[in-house]
Amino acid sequence: MTERVRTNIPRLIASYYTEHPDATYAVESVSFGTSGHRGSPFKHSFNEDHIAAISQAICDYRIEHGIKGPLFIGMDTHALSEPALRTSIEVLAANKVEARLQNDFDYTPTPVVSHAILSWNKANASKDLSADGIVITPSHNPPEDGGFKYNPPSGGPADTDITSEIQKRANKILNSSMSSVIRVDFKKAISMPNVRFIDYLTPYVEDLANVVDMEAIRDSGLKIGVDPLGGSGIHFWEPIAERYRLNIKVVNMEIDPTFSFMPPDHDGKIRMDCSSPYAMAKLVALKDKYDIAFGNDPDYDRHGIVTSTNGLMPPNAYLSAAIGYLFTYRRLWDKNIQVGKTVVSSSMIDKISADLGKQVYEVPVGFKWFADGLLSGSLGFCGEESAGCNLPA
Repeated sequence: MTERVRTNIPRLIASYYTEHPDATYAVESVSFGTSGHRGSPFKHSFNEDHIAAISQAICDYRIEHGIKGPLFIGMDTHALSEPALRTSIEVLAANKVEARLQNDFDYTPTPVVSHAILSWNKANASKDLSADGIVITPSHNPPEDGGFKYNPPSGGPADTDITSEIQKRANKILNSSMSSVIRVDFKKAISMPNVRFIDYLTPYVEDLANVVDMEAIRDSGLKIGVDPLGGSGIHFWEPIAERYRLNIKVVNMEIDPTFSFMPPDHDGKIRMDCSSPYAMAKLVALKDKYDIAFGNDPDYDRHGIVTSTNGLMPPNAYLSAAIGYLFTYRRLWDKNIQVGKTVVSSSMIDKISADLGKQVYEVPVGFKWFADGLLSGSLGFCGEESAGCNLPA
């Protein structure tokens, strides 16, 4: 068996600050994929220059499109996430953006940032103060990777029209020796009045009862296990259990930027992929101790479900079951509301939607394609093949 090599975290962080990309090479330029820019300092594709340039491009985009409300920013537990957060805050502060980040530089799941954006925009709908956000995460990618996503006022990932504009501007900044980046040092940035630390956790936990029947879960007596996989939601489970009196056991409270507690994936690499039976092996081994158990990727926009009878559920099986239940019992939903699915998701979704008399709204890979429909309420439960899902705002 090949010995697993841990990521050298000190070298990774040093490379983030000291290595500089050559944006004339495509692999070292800013490139937004299905959701954000991802890369590694070891490949010159995720360095401080990238983050400063993208952050400045976002500030410019906000001015050009009249986005004047707060920008909610959160990060996951990857080693590069906090350095990227600090770089971004230096730029946001200097550009007079009303930046909001979690108290004590704690971690913030992607759905929590989206919740903050949507809650603000709903409360301030009559004002010209739309909020948006940044989520710093490479999702389930290996420990040496970093990621940086922009969420517009819709709350979800930015679509290609937005990301192409930000990407083009960021690469122009990179190619002009960063001369147009407006920035202050970090100590000054966090002391400025437009940068505030807030409590993301409490409003999100309190609002869960407006979306999920927490009393039904409590009354069922289900014994629930959770392995946060060292991700950004690690500090959310116990407050949820306490507030709603749920029988939840968090089986692993470890945060380690090398993610050395993770079993290797199918190819021997470390990925926090909650849809992989390899990555979820430790939680699957505990299946007989719980009625149901959950794991999540580091930014908590995907989940794995383990049952005592079947082990790790295939994502498409869970999506189909959820669609069958929700479109049957959510009686206040508009009768014309559609089912959202990505093009590579299972045909089981098409079949169960046909049985329910619901039209399927099929999109390319990437959750950004669902955002507008979820915001407008034309889409109900939306799911993608990699175990991500959502409900209308």
